[in-house]
Amino acid sequence: MTRPYTLVAELTHRCPLACVYCSNPLTLARAADELDAGTWIRLLHEAEALGVVQVQLTGGEPLVRLDLERIVTAARALGLYTNLVTSGVPLDEARLAALVASGLDAVQLSLQDADAAAGDRMAGRTVARRKRAVARWVRAAGLPLTLNVVLHRGNMARTDRVIALAEELGAQRLELANAQYLGWALANRAALLPTEAQIDAAHAAARAACERLRGVMEIVFVRPDYHRGVPKPCMDGWGRRYLVVTPEGRVQPCHLASTIAGLPLPTVRDGPLERLWASSPAFEAFRGEAWMEEPCRSCPQRTIDFGGCRCQAFALTGRAAATDPACRLAPEHHLVAAARRDAGAAAVSAVYRRRMVTA
Repeated sequence: MTRPYTLVAELTHRCPLACVYCSNPLTLARAADELDAGTWIRLLHEAEALGVVQVQLTGGEPLVRLDLERIVTAARALGLYTNLVTSGVPLDEARLAALVASGLDAVQLSLQDADAAAGDRMAGRTVARRKRAVARWVRAAGLPLTLNVVLHRGNMARTDRVIALAEELGAQRLELANAQYLGWALANRAALLPTEAQIDAAHAAARAACERLRGVMEIVFVRPDYHRGVPKPCMDGWGRRYLVVTPEGRVQPCHLASTIAGLPLPTVRDGPLERLWASSPAFEAFRGEAWMEEPCRSCPQRTIDFGGCRCQAFALTGRAAATDPACRLAPEHHLVAAARRDAGAAAVSAVYRRRMVTA
């Protein structure tokens, strides 16, 4: 058994945006059920003792937590590297200064598009200008800035403009992450899934920019597993490197493990993180190879992709132990092939994630 190096601290599901590809589950945690700062600080101590070295402060929108600075201060005192994953919308320069003073190490800011109007439509709110201002504040404060842009059918043709915007804003890292079709993105797959030609053109633009900007800005292009025929090593393998704690305190191997029916997820009230990580049935369920079915069980890739995404396998087949249908060898690969074949066939309206902004 390995030890986790990253704690994904989902502080809240509240968010001022309503992005149609949101990675949160369809059922969102209520503000009244969120863990308090004292509990999060206890978890930081337990995570550090377990081997965690970095904390992703995420949500929803973590800035809606008025105690965020207290949590950041505690992480800094433990020597943990903290990265704020944010829409940027609730941020102002005074709050940013307070977070820097608390010990915040880095910011990952989401952008929806290089085209402001299109980005605002995707977010469900007029926020593009605000986000660009936030990016400039982060750089002026001396923090490393990562921009994350989820690619989909609606913005993929503007990949070159997204890269140019990232240059203009002074980002050190740009993540061009094709939508992962789970949660809200799966509900909106028909509206989001691009064609093979769109992906190839965007990848070519990213590859050229990687060469041109080598040493200036790191560009990561995450090809969608729907089009590769090879599953992703989701979270670097189930229960191997990442520990996720949800707003209401579930302890999970990945963001959407709660969507797998019948998986007995522990909570922070069931014991210390070390015990939950080491021996809880949820973390043991898909560790190693014993759970694998064919063709995974005898596949030489099994130690590289770990059978793909368990949440995607369950979402598409109803069985979490199934081979991820993104794999071309999977018995249910036809489910992904059919969606890929239909991509771009007709305009489809998307369902917006509902906003939750109550204190």
